[in-house]
Amino acid sequence: MNITLPEHFHPQSRVWIYQSDRTLNENEVKEIKITLDNFVQSWKSHGDQVKGYSTVYFDMFIVMMADESSVSVGGCSMDSSVRIMKEIEKKFNLNLFNREMLTFQAKEKLIQIPLSLIEKSLNDKIITEESLYFNNTILSKIDLETKWIIPLKNSWLSRFIKTPIS
Repeated sequence: MNITLPEHFHPQSRVWIYQSDRTLNENEVKEIKITLDNFVQSWKSHGDQVKGYSTVYFDMFIVMMADESSVSVGGCSMDSSVRIMKEIEKKFNLNLFNREMLTFQAKEKLIQIPLSLIEKSLNDKIITEESLYFNNTILSKIDLETKWIIPLKNSWLSRFIKTPIS
């Protein structure tokens, strides 16, 4: 699973990932991208233009990025990005802030599993230690490129994998 990111952004650019509680349809993705583009074009921090980027990946993840190599993102500018996410959430009847719902690629499709059911999903073989997990806790562009989509066994969720007793 490859993603395309702006090459001209610093590797330590800050990243925020908002996961939808459902798959977005084509029209929703188009409309959300227009909303995000308009936001990024006017995104300011202390009066200075933020070098920002946003997109939708896999019809489920809204990713925002700020290259802070010239303008850092302060509290008010972060608040404005959260406000736009709340507006998108309301307009499209989504939940973008549920950190207990986790996404995996299983059998060529994306599935969401509540954190409370990870161990049961492993036991029932809905997911395996090799299943790709979308690690939405990452914070930088370089991590988005290298640590966002990883095997479950390489993630913080590995604690749910029981080692067989020999």
